[in-house]
Amino acid sequence: MTIDKSWTTIRRRGSSNEFWNGLQHFLQMAKPFVNDRGFIKCPCRRCLNNASHQLEDLESHIFRNGFMFGYNQWIHHGEPATANARTTVAGPSGGIHERDEMFDMLDDIISEDADEDAVGGPSSNDQYDDLFAALRSELYPGVSSFSSLNFLVKLMHLKVLNKWTNKSFDELLKLLKLAFPKIDLVESHYEAKKLMTKMGLGYSSIHVCKNDCALFWKENSLKDTCPVCSESRWKLQSGKRSGKNVPHKVLRYFPVGPRLKRLFATSKTAKLMRWHITGKSKDNDVMRHPVDGKSWQEFDKRHPQFAGDVRNVRLGLAADGLLIHGPQSPGKDMDVFLRPLIDELKELWVHGLDTRDAASENGVFRMRATLLWTVNDFPARSSLSRWSGQGYRACPTCNEDTPSMRVIGKTTYFGYRRFLPTNHHWRSNLQFDGRTERKRPPRRFSTTDILEQLRRVKTGIPGKHPNYGGVKRKRGDEELNWKKKSIFYELPYWATIELKHNLDVMHIEKNVCDSLLGTLLADPHKSKDTDNARRDLAKLGIRHELHLFEDGNKLMKPAADYTFSEANQRKFCRFIRSVKFPDGFASNMSKNVAQNESRLLGLKSHDCHVIMQKLLPVGCRSLVNKNIWSTIVELCTFFKQLCASTVNVSDMVEAQNQLVLILCKLERIFPPAFFDIMIHLVLHLPKEAILGGPVHMRWMYPFERYLKRLKDYVRNVAKPEGSIAEGYVVDEALTFCSRYFDDVETRFNRPDRNDDGIHPTRQLSVFESQCKPLGK
Repeated sequence: MTIDKSWTTIRRRGSSNEFWNGLQHFLQMAKPFVNDRGFIKCPCRRCLNNASHQLEDLESHIFRNGFMFGYNQWIHHGEPATANARTTVAGPSGGIHERDEMFDMLDDIISEDADEDAVGGPSSNDQYDDLFAALRSELYPGVSSFSSLNFLVKLMHLKVLNKWTNKSFDELLKLLKLAFPKIDLVESHYEAKKLMTKMGLGYSSIHVCKNDCALFWKENSLKDTCPVCSESRWKLQSGKRSGKNVPHKVLRYFPVGPRLKRLFATSKTAKLMRWHITGKSKDNDVMRHPVDGKSWQEFDKRHPQFAGDVRNVRLGLAADGLLIHGPQSPGKDMDVFLRPLIDELKELWVHGLDTRDAASENGVFRMRATLLWTVNDFPARSSLSRWSGQGYRACPTCNEDTPSMRVIGKTTYFGYRRFLPTNHHWRSNLQFDGRTERKRPPRRFSTTDILEQLRRVKTGIPGKHPNYGGVKRKRGDEELNWKKKSIFYELPYWATIELKHNLDVMHIEKNVCDSLLGTLLADPHKSKDTDNARRDLAKLGIRHELHLFEDGNKLMKPAADYTFSEANQRKFCRFIRSVKFPDGFASNMSKNVAQNESRLLGLKSHDCHVIMQKLLPVGCRSLVNKNIWSTIVELCTFFKQLCASTVNVSDMVEAQNQLVLILCKLERIFPPAFFDIMIHLVLHLPKEAILGGPVHMRWMYPFERYLKRLKDYVRNVAKPEGSIAEGYVVDEALTFCSRYFDDVETRFNRPDRNDDGIHPTRQLSVFESQCKPLGK
């Protein structure tokens, strides 16, 4: 009889009982042939019988790397080299928790590092040995339904999902130990976290110069002083280094490549990595994903080799919330902190990574990745793009042709008649600003034009040291609003991308809503209808009925038709307070109504989103004249159309033309001070939608919500960055593990908050309907 070796070729090792039974048989067969130190040759695909390990380590090595190819006679493990008749030995079924979800999870984890077809030297990475030992260990003697690892992962998952404190978790572990003395469980949350991090992907700690001049990384990793300003890398006490080397600043970098590899190697997510092809819209006029946008399509045409494999990844970058304002902000030195990311992106573009695809029969492929664009609010966009969002040329799209003018105390972006056809009758209308508009529309600057502008920008010294990078430099006129050439231009493909930095619709919509509500409600803190705004009208010689005038010793401000009267303010606020929304649709806005019912306070971004698209068009209808109300409704309708999950290209082309008319109408209603840069940026949103696709995949809502979760990780307020980094690694590991849970509620399978089950209301199948009762 022959020895059954078919188990050595099984790919899905964790979910196969045949593999485990065969492996146990192999280990029993090899046990008598260990040397006097307990070592034996390892036949995994990394060691290839070139390295020796203890017998218990062979199990984890073969599980992690697979059984080597070509080793058909187990001459090093008990099989006679010249045997013609071989013996079949039944493999044991004990010792393995056959339905433990952790098998599939560990199988996917170790496949990230183990090429299914690779041959190489011995692996020195034994980080999974503790996990494997916990997987083999029974939670309690006689309990085969739970391994120690399975129970601990699910317990940690409940802690994170229900926001238990670390102390409460420690107390629970003590109680379990007290109630079940023989339970195989860690002693504390600290030990549990150490084990969980082995399932995560970790991060790198990189020291930074105290003046943000450079990173102590790669060629500078062994230096004790900054290569730019010569400041010490370490914190000093009384001019001397303390006993323990403590760096001034630490950058925690989470590598992108290993995380992309895990998405492909995980059976639960591998298929989703190609959704952009399987779910792509077949109608050229319909966009429901960035793949339907012009920018993605132009990139594919320009790089056909990259587009040839649908598994290659397009990335987006969001830095909003991480750019802390103040003296410690990276500011102009943001590129220093982006250096590790840019280097990794270049590596992913040029060489790629060997990656195992769990959804493909081809096994391993060479994965490449590209940065398609960034998504940030406007200040963060300026930090990344290096185009200043202030001054007369604040608009990054209009560039040096930005329509702007100086009014009292500020720069306003006024003059949208420039965008009208040259023969439009509004161009000669003096009611806008007292002048005839003869300027042509701003030019559309190509990627070649932008590169030519950047060639004229001078290169400065990084850092904030007063003798080096901290010396302020005045920009020349030829540099326009460019502060410097962004580090993103080191990416080989970046210069040819038309949509590099998205305008964030979330923040733009909120700012437009705040301006409208503040002015309509005459909010003393947010209204654009200030005394200086009225003086601007007098300077321009327009709307004489709104000019300030003196009445005795008092300066009088005439009521404007674009502001609510006190009675109408109360009507509008009562309307907002009375509106009832479906659960989960919006927050309770009655809490945002001021006590005197004259204004709205503390509105969040999503509150403004709901007000602009649902409430404002209805609430102001009878409170202002028809001309003002209809213009506001047109603007709100545009935002509703723009934020739809499915967008038509033809609709965006039409919206682009209509927006010019809407903004011109607003110019005839509100004073010039109303038109800040956020109002101006609305004009460019339809074009960006055509380039990038639907905005719900290009705005900041998901990132802002996730930042709240990151802030919740802070346990040590003196070291918030370290707390966030450590908390994220554990949460990342538990989120990954939870995809494999079948009998525990997770973020991926929990029911809706109001899901009470489906109740059939008809008994005959022909008339059977499914419904969910609400209320009584």
